[in-house]
Amino acid sequence: MESYIGRLLDGRYEILEVIGTGGMAVVYKALDHRLNRPVAIKILKDDLSRNQEFRRRFHAESQAVAMVSHPNIVGVYDVSSSGEGDYIIMELIEGITLKQYLERKGNLNWRETLHFSMQIAKALEHAHSKGIVHRDIKPHNIMILKDGSIKVADFGIARVGSAQNTLTREALGSVHYISPEQARGSMVDNRSDLYSLGVVMYEMLTGKTPYDGETPVAVAIQHINGGAHCPSELVTGIPLGLEQITMHAMNSNVDLRYTSATEMLRDMEEFRKNPAMTFMFGSAAAAAAHKPAVVPHKSSTAPRTDAERYVIARTNKADNRSAEERRAERARKEAQLAEDKRRKTLTVAIAAAAVVFVVLVVVLVLSLTKSPSNDVDPTETGEVSDTVRVEDFVGMRIEDIDPEDYPDLKVDVRNVDEAYSDKYDEGYVIKQEPEAGDEVKRGRTVRLTVSKGKNENIMPEFVNQLGTDAWDYLKNLDMGLKILTEEIGSEEITKGYVVRTEPAAGEELTKNQNVTLYISLGSNKMPKLAGEAQADAQQRLDKMELNLKVTVLQEASETVPKGYVIRTEPAEGAELDKGQRVTVYVSLGSDKMPKLVGESKNNAEVLLKAMDMDLKPNLELKESSETVEEGKVCRTEPAAGETLTKGQTVKVYISTGSKYATVPNVIGMTEAEAKKALETANLGWAVGDPGFYEGIEPGKVGGMSIQPDTQIEKGASVTIYLCKEPENVTEPTTESSDPTESTSQETPVVEGGNE
Repeated sequence: MESYIGRLLDGRYEILEVIGTGGMAVVYKALDHRLNRPVAIKILKDDLSRNQEFRRRFHAESQAVAMVSHPNIVGVYDVSSSGEGDYIIMELIEGITLKQYLERKGNLNWRETLHFSMQIAKALEHAHSKGIVHRDIKPHNIMILKDGSIKVADFGIARVGSAQNTLTREALGSVHYISPEQARGSMVDNRSDLYSLGVVMYEMLTGKTPYDGETPVAVAIQHINGGAHCPSELVTGIPLGLEQITMHAMNSNVDLRYTSATEMLRDMEEFRKNPAMTFMFGSAAAAAAHKPAVVPHKSSTAPRTDAERYVIARTNKADNRSAEERRAERARKEAQLAEDKRRKTLTVAIAAAAVVFVVLVVVLVLSLTKSPSNDVDPTETGEVSDTVRVEDFVGMRIEDIDPEDYPDLKVDVRNVDEAYSDKYDEGYVIKQEPEAGDEVKRGRTVRLTVSKGKNENIMPEFVNQLGTDAWDYLKNLDMGLKILTEEIGSEEITKGYVVRTEPAAGEELTKNQNVTLYISLGSNKMPKLAGEAQADAQQRLDKMELNLKVTVLQEASETVPKGYVIRTEPAEGAELDKGQRVTVYVSLGSDKMPKLVGESKNNAEVLLKAMDMDLKPNLELKESSETVEEGKVCRTEPAAGETLTKGQTVKVYISTGSKYATVPNVIGMTEAEAKKALETANLGWAVGDPGFYEGIEPGKVGGMSIQPDTQIEKGASVTIYLCKEPENVTEPTTESSDPTESTSQETPVVEGGNE
């Protein structure tokens, strides 16, 4: 990894340090000297760069991903495939991964989960519209910026890495997030990304992935079989609607999931506007039909997984019973439990009496046989400690607490206090007195405080949300709130979105209270448009609502892809006035001959066509090369860097490899082995008169007309001389022992090979 640090790639990108590494590539921080900006460079590992098919797919697919431009996707500036390696030039993100964030916080509240999930879904919606499927959505590939926005990374490289429909080593590395169809090695589409997003949402809500196991294969099988527990079984306080969205995205049957990121985003948006709402997935439609808040847009079919059945049961339980009904049900259960325990106690008492009788007999016998002693154990005298340790009841359902299970304490489950709680659902213990672990006198009363559920009269977090949505939410609280709005400028918050509120998020609201929403006027400064697609740049300027007069000019660029912004006038950060003229310079692409030496013939053709200059490449020219391997481009006319004109003919010479071959050492080989070795080295062969060669087995090669390791032209012939039996030949004289000097051997007996 360190071998690249300090290098200058393409004479432009200075590698500074390693900032990340994965199964297929290493990511470096680098400085782009041409544009004087920091960038991230993802360089394929050496073992993958040696795979020509992988390099070809990497280059072609990364070029396609480079055309994706979205605020929630890490930008790709350029892609290179050359003798220096294969790498992607990307936007450098200052932030941490979602995985690192989860490791710090454990799990996230539902509002933060929704905030991140909607941005990921928007990124997928855009990528899917361009025909790009990520295939590796996981917290490790999601970057969180300082302003709370996110960017999805590793588009393209993930696509190449999972091009084969098998459970590869890289896929196993992300096995906690892969879809069932990926685990099976089947073909995947955009719905696979939605499944992985559902898994990421599950982990954000609970701090755990839905499936785990001792081996990657064991986890993959669980994905295929389905049946994950619902998030609310692990963590309380998760709204049912968000849980439904998560589990619907995670359906193990690909045909029963969300069909698109747009559909999933629609449900998220509806839930964001009304967190109390639920959805109709499967037979939950029938169970929730009585609720006016339900949006009926899902088909009614039988529940398909244990998790979905649990959600339906939870919907029925949560929506159909009033507080009075729940208390009556609890009283009925307590009465039933008391009767069951009375019967059980009678049975246990009879058995206990028999046991006590036996114990007394044993004690009596031991006491009669035991020698006298002055040391007395307090346990033998029947003395028992007067204090006990208090159990922990926080987090337990009040109806599951049986006072008879705690005979040393008086656990009061009838006269409980009630309070609102953001952490615990209604009916769960949120506080106890005395606290868990305290040492108290035996028989001490334990008082419990039980959750009344979430206080809906708490000011929500509206920052960076649409002002109209915040207004609607507060109006629907039906508290007679006087909602005021005030527009203020903001460099960070988009126009029309909330900058801050009074009262602040988390404060309690009272009836008829004044609430002020501070709405962003946006910025009047020229945004950074360099590197953005022309359409996206135009859209951003339009959103400023300054009635700017935008002129688009085109010019060639060696660094910016065609159709992307090179620069603007005024420059980034300049203050703009209403109606001001703005010039946007858009790239026509490079008009310079690209560096093709070392590329395959197919890659060279793709790169020339991508210039969109109607070039006429001649790719049938061949010549030998001592430096470029066979089948690769060894030179071009015009040379790399020269200016091209539209429709120009370009000559591309493909290497036939070196014109020289190295003579192999065939001494000691059989005749057949020697011929094969020479032919493999692109050389011809001939067989001369046999002779005696000391130390060589008869019938094997004892001499050669050209010394081994000599460089000769391909196709030239090498004469070999076989060793005879000693008794059939005379000892060769010194003058004739070298077959290359023997005039009697100038005419070979047998010839072959390439002659």
